[in-house]
Amino acid sequence: MARRYFGIYYPLDAPGQHTSTQRAHNRTLALGLRIWRIHTLEGAKMTTPATGHCIFCDIIHGAAEVSMCYEDSDALAFMDIQPVNAGHTLVVPRQHFESFEDLPHDLGMHLFEVAMHLGPVIRRVSGREGMNLVVSSGTAAGQDVYHFHIHLIPRRAGDGFDVNLPFSGSSMPDRTQLDAMAARIISTLRDPMARTVRAKVA
Repeated sequence: MARRYFGIYYPLDAPGQHTSTQRAHNRTLALGLRIWRIHTLEGAKMTTPATGHCIFCDIIHGAAEVSMCYEDSDALAFMDIQPVNAGHTLVVPRQHFESFEDLPHDLGMHLFEVAMHLGPVIRRVSGREGMNLVVSSGTAAGQDVYHFHIHLIPRRAGDGFDVNLPFSGSSMPDRTQLDAMAARIISTLRDPMARTVRAKVA
């Protein structure tokens, strides 16, 4: 029995042990995607703050099977194996950063440049009508793998996936509330201490 996460097959019958299969030497082309067949890691789990284990790092370090469609020195992109629609792609940094807030500025800019480069290609190849770019940062936002990643999801009408915005459970706030929140954001952006924090993160 094996569980699949994002292009990786994880056998569940021997936790903590690694297979001895060798990395395949032949790379093939299929529908324009490079298929990397690499030895399988057994007993792996999704990344969580508690376990510290990261399946995306497994991919990057060559311990999993994955269908790669882009790579450079800082980023790679591969197919999601539980896709909303065909062509659903994940863009991830090679270096491990847990969330959007942890991501260095220059690397974040690069990842979104990669997403912008891939988006029109994925939409054209998949023949879909639209595209969602989705980032979930933090448990409350639905993040399930704690290695920052961008979803590129080609869409078609009636596919059953929903990003429900405008949010039907919200009531429209008074304009003074919106203005107050905007003013707080502007004030924080102008705060020298806030700039110092952002510079340290970047």
